[in-house]
Amino acid sequence: MTPPPVADVLAMAGEQVLDAARILWPDALPVPGPLVPSVTSYVQHLRVDGRPLYAKLSVCGTSLVSVASGACGDLGTVRARQAAYLTSPGSLMAREAEQLRTLSGPARLTAAPVAGYARGVLFTGPVAGATLADLIKAEPGRTHELLALVLADVATGLARDGVGEAVERAAIRERGIAGTFARKFNGPSKAAYLRRTGHGPALAAVADRLRRARRALPTPGGGVIFGDLKPEHAVFFDDRPVYLDPGLMYGHPVADTAKIVSRLLLALVAGRPSAADVVLAGVDSYVQAAVRRLPAVERSGWMRELVVLVLTDTLNILTTYLTAPAGLPLSPQAAGVKDRARHVADLLDRATAPLTPATDGATWWRLYLTHTREAVAA
Repeated sequence: MTPPPVADVLAMAGEQVLDAARILWPDALPVPGPLVPSVTSYVQHLRVDGRPLYAKLSVCGTSLVSVASGACGDLGTVRARQAAYLTSPGSLMAREAEQLRTLSGPARLTAAPVAGYARGVLFTGPVAGATLADLIKAEPGRTHELLALVLADVATGLARDGVGEAVERAAIRERGIAGTFARKFNGPSKAAYLRRTGHGPALAAVADRLRRARRALPTPGGGVIFGDLKPEHAVFFDDRPVYLDPGLMYGHPVADTAKIVSRLLLALVAGRPSAADVVLAGVDSYVQAAVRRLPAVERSGWMRELVVLVLTDTLNILTTYLTAPAGLPLSPQAAGVKDRARHVADLLDRATAPLTPATDGATWWRLYLTHTREAVAA
């Protein structure tokens, strides 16, 4: 079956965004703007009677990379599946709209404002400010402070009364690190998928090591987590974070730390900033402080889980970037990771090689930081 042309998938999504805008604002004039580069959902700037908005749409409930690679069939099949998906009450964007309301409601956090939802399309208002990634790049010496602020803010908000009940109604498990790994690497198509990355043998070994390491870990505790806490999903306005693109679910409490650390350090490998060592020191300082707050019996397990989740997330997103079809817009960071893919793959290979049940968490963490420094310098 022929994969659908990327341009046709994007054009279909753009038409559906305009249809949804006309449903919500029948007397207004929606004017489409440029796309926001994304390998997951379709995201577009839009103006409705001059009001700036973001429109976000999931195609067939899976990533744009998967759709454009043929995972949902040819263009005709994608159109048919998408028509059914747009009317699904449990569509991804319907749940994301509910989760943004949960963040600003019972969690008492500041979230991107929901402007409307219709036929699978979520419209949100813009959020002014600098992302966490921007701030750390501009002020690397504040890395520990900024990480502590965001992660404490999220943890406090998600522990408030009423959040758990809301998440049970509208969880977004698709964005979890472990769930993404299972979808990518536990099926019979794993080998063919990894061959498309250009680093198949090395990354297959990494995936196997991570699978064994996860089986060796103790069953984690659970609570509500943000689920997709990337550095660009926290935007600072008046010195306080505003949150975008939640993936609220129940999961291991270290998972949010793992996602934000994974993406920060991946950006260092891709961009090789002059202050990389300062950022690494700040990340390490934050992690060490977080561990010291735990009971002694939990510390090694927490750090083991942190390292395994960080490496798993790095593998997940690296393979997504490397298998993105030509014509799919990529962010500057995604393009940078693709350009430095060999060094990221080497980092994953070296950092997973010593993962054994007998290795304590603090040692795993030190080795991961060492190999990250080597990858930045390579």
